[in-house]
Amino acid sequence: MSWGTELWDQFDNLEKHTQWGIDILEKYIKFVKERTEIELSYAKQLRNLSKKYQPKKNSKEEEEYRYTACKAFLSTLNEMNDYAGQHEIISENMTSQITVELARYVQELKQERKSHFHEGRKAQQHIETCWKQLESSKRRFERDCKEADRAQQYFEKMDADINVTKADVEKARQQAQLRHQMAEDSKADYSSILQKFNHEQHEYYHTHIPNIFQKIQEMEERRIGRIGESVKTYAELDRQVIPIIGKCLDGIVKAAESIDPKNDSQLVIEAYKSGFEPPGDIEFEDFTQPMKRTVSDNSLSNSRGDGKSELKFGGKSKGKLWPFIKKNKGATPEDFSNLPEQRRKKLQQKVDELNKDIQKEMDQRDAITKMKDVYLKNPQMGDPASLDHKLAEVGQNIEKLRLEAQKFEAWLAEVEGRLPARSDQARRQSGMYDLQNPPAVNNCAQDRESPDGSYTEEQSQEGEVKVLTTDFDDEFDDEEPLPAIGTCKALYTFEGQNEGTISVVEGETLYVIEEDKGDGWTRIRRNEDEEGYVPTSYVEVYLDKNAKDS
Repeated sequence: MSWGTELWDQFDNLEKHTQWGIDILEKYIKFVKERTEIELSYAKQLRNLSKKYQPKKNSKEEEEYRYTACKAFLSTLNEMNDYAGQHEIISENMTSQITVELARYVQELKQERKSHFHEGRKAQQHIETCWKQLESSKRRFERDCKEADRAQQYFEKMDADINVTKADVEKARQQAQLRHQMAEDSKADYSSILQKFNHEQHEYYHTHIPNIFQKIQEMEERRIGRIGESVKTYAELDRQVIPIIGKCLDGIVKAAESIDPKNDSQLVIEAYKSGFEPPGDIEFEDFTQPMKRTVSDNSLSNSRGDGKSELKFGGKSKGKLWPFIKKNKGATPEDFSNLPEQRRKKLQQKVDELNKDIQKEMDQRDAITKMKDVYLKNPQMGDPASLDHKLAEVGQNIEKLRLEAQKFEAWLAEVEGRLPARSDQARRQSGMYDLQNPPAVNNCAQDRESPDGSYTEEQSQEGEVKVLTTDFDDEFDDEEPLPAIGTCKALYTFEGQNEGTISVVEGETLYVIEEDKGDGWTRIRRNEDEEGYVPTSYVEVYLDKNAKDS
């Protein structure tokens, strides 16, 4: 099966077919190139998707990834990032091993095709030239034969005419001989050219054209084979990344299997456990025997002098109805005193954040200082004095942050110093108060209530009954409000978020009606209807035993 013998007369069709073959190859190259672009785009989208859902550093979202479900999701994001990398590898390998190689091969193929068909056209032109020579010699031989025949007929006519002179007859005879000789020469030339043409034609159809067409056939078969190799490479390059993609998917499955619901539930407990116990039962209070009644651990009483009902709690329940009656829902005390179990961790986080902010400000100060030095050495670059305001501002920020950090470090040291045994005194110091329960009832400091209405574990039940009963009886006596024993000035703003406390604004002056008994709280009054406790460290007290209530 050879194109040279089977398709000897299909030169033009072969030229069209080989051009079509190159077009097919270029179409395949374009297809692979578009596939590589799709792979790159897909990989980019996967990477962007993974990056979009990655937790932001130093954010609350980052804390969520302590949970196994979130860790599994994070592992999935990382695996998808690796998954995207494999698609980038597919694109890179297809570009280097298929599109680039085939593009180079197409250029070589075009040159080879051009050479073969140029050789074929050259052979065609040669045989066409030989054919034209043969036709020319043939026509000349034919013309000479006709001229020789006409000259012979003219001689015979002249020779038969008695009126023609012998000279004219001789001239006609010589002309006839000349024409016969020319015909013989044309005949010989025609015969020679015919033999030459037949030889050239035989060479053309049996040697030159078969050789050229054979080369074209081999060229086409190489092109087809090259496409086959490229298609196979196309599949193999895809197949090579399948094991790694499989590992990525295995990693996702492993991450899914690592999810531990029980562990996550425990983490929720560790994150939100308050450390308090639920409130106990409220016992029945018999108001039919006001003089002989006994008070339960949890009782209802009226606050002194204002006729308003307030909740008082004592004993083991420690007045923990705060989930239902807590004021300013959603607000959190600055010292996290409403989270005894979480307080240390929250304070440590706050201290770390403040230290980072301080370090940032210090780095900024160093940078400004260096810039100022540059300005001092090279005044043309800038005015050093222009940076003084910025330096002063940064210095103020650093000092402010340091004071804030010292405040939280003091709270943290207080908590860490009392970690072995958390007492009510510590809760009072840290602001753990939940219910309004003015504690200025008992004159004994050791039996005194904290603002949350709770007592230390050492208190006896009888002491509680005595205190509450006295308070309850006093409320029926409608005694005058406690007199002021001095004044105080608020050093800081304090938001009284829970019952038993009062909010104050920095710089505000108020009346002191009961000084600190050693638990860190001072009882103050704004007017007859507003009184409560504030941390002693938040106010500056000026005691005056002769001062009266306004």
